[in-house]
Amino acid sequence: MQRTRFGEMACSIARTLDVIGEPWSPLILRDVWAGARRFDHIQADLGISRKVLTERLNHLVEQGVLERLPYDARPRYEYHLTAKGADLVEMLMVMAR
Repeated sequence: MQRTRFGEMACSIARTLDVIGEPWSPLILRDVWAGARRFDHIQADLGISRKVLTERLNHLVEQGVLERLPYDARPRYEYHLTAKGADLVEMLMVMAR
């Protein structure tokens, strides 16, 4: 089944759903906001598969919501909210209230 592409719509809500409308994305953003910035920490907290987490993190980085920063000589990264990501988390916190 083909997923509807909301990113092309002339509606800011639809375009936001294109970025974080997949069910794991808001939970990943919440974890990064709360301080779980490394892949293994996020995966352990959410119980999400490595494949799905990798796909979601890559998507959030591509959309400019998260940035990937190296923390080790090996290719290991931490994820940090960008300004756009902080705005999205603020919106999620309003929803949580």
